[in-house]
Amino acid sequence: MIVPASPRLPILTSRFFGLFLFATISPLWGNAQGNPGLTVEKFDTIQAALEANPNRMIYLPAGDYRIQEKIRIRGERSGLFGPGRIIQENPDQPIIEVENAVDAELRDLTLIRSEGSEVTDKEGILAIKCRGLVIENVRVIDNRTQSGAITLRECQDARISRCTVKNYTRVSVDDRTKSEDWGYAFNCTNGTGIAISYSTGSLIEGNRIIEENLVPTPEIKAKYKLGDFVKKNPEKGKIVNQALWDEEYTDNWQQGSGLIVTAPKVSDYTRIIGNHFENAAQGIDLHCDHVIVANNIVTNSFMGLKAMHGSRNVLITGNQFSRNSLWAIGLMPGAAADAENADGGSIIANNIVSDFGHGDANWIWGNERSPFKFDNGQEDDDPPLTDVVIQGNVLHTIGEPRYRYAVIISRGENTPRNLKFSGNLFTPGTDGVANREIGE
Repeated sequence: MIVPASPRLPILTSRFFGLFLFATISPLWGNAQGNPGLTVEKFDTIQAALEANPNRMIYLPAGDYRIQEKIRIRGERSGLFGPGRIIQENPDQPIIEVENAVDAELRDLTLIRSEGSEVTDKEGILAIKCRGLVIENVRVIDNRTQSGAITLRECQDARISRCTVKNYTRVSVDDRTKSEDWGYAFNCTNGTGIAISYSTGSLIEGNRIIEENLVPTPEIKAKYKLGDFVKKNPEKGKIVNQALWDEEYTDNWQQGSGLIVTAPKVSDYTRIIGNHFENAAQGIDLHCDHVIVANNIVTNSFMGLKAMHGSRNVLITGNQFSRNSLWAIGLMPGAAADAENADGGSIIANNIVSDFGHGDANWIWGNERSPFKFDNGQEDDDPPLTDVVIQGNVLHTIGEPRYRYAVIISRGENTPRNLKFSGNLFTPGTDGVANREIGE
């Protein structure tokens, strides 16, 4: 096992103690952070270095490291850090997999796929059943996947901080034929920057999630026949619009999210703070409870944020939603909601929604949408969205509005209930502020 050499310390009088403290501690800190003794350079592969030094952090010096198999991290307080760039040449493998690890760390790395291998079904980072995982200042570039570029499953108290995920989307088929609710498959763009499921206590802070490769242009749609059905069941899905079923086309061909936190009834206590989401399909997609969404920027995503499928006690505060096209903030039940998993008890406060309808997807959705949407359930037995405070939000538009109403509240037997509006500044749409009385 390689360990840093111990420095020989001089004997100094108290007169020089302050100078001695600076001269000895500073180089030791620099050695641990920038040039530690435990590096991959003394091993044939990164994996060999990890296996020879279990439960240790391994330094990855600057340079390119090409791999064909995923890098596996296990154990306690193990991991990788440093300025090195890991290049995965095999599209059938993740880049790094962390499993059953405690307090593992990945820091300062760059993870990419080789030219021609960018399109994949696999993750850049896949973490399974980890506790106390830290992923910090890591760049995941051109991992274009139907999964998540950074994916956490069944993790506790994980932190993803100051990372950059760029170009994570691919052309795919969304196959819903096994679902009685849908019953069809269609061409789409799909992919998620950060995907978290069955996890508790997650902190997602200060990250930049950006898609620049596949943006929703008419040319992209025509080239890949996006939205066109490729298969459908003999019977129409239970929640599918008849006109959509007959036309065999859906506008909803931008799939995936900048961030998704899912697994209703399990995923809990999530903090999403100070992130930047750009050119996503859905900026932030929530199917979870006890969530703080604060001080984020979501720009040019057709949907800014949605919380559904039994999302309870969601605090959405101090965010900027810019250039969204379908809605900026939407709360609604979904097929996964039930009497024990209802939506509501939430607050939407002090957010700014600007330039709604001016995003790249406006040509798909048109000007008949709404920045704030409170919807019925997807199925008749979904319990209604209940007990939501909406206060101090600003909807700001320069020029003519590109929306019909600032607020849409759906009607029906499970219509939203007990919504409390106060102190909002909602610029009216072409037909007014809201389609129902909101008490302001």
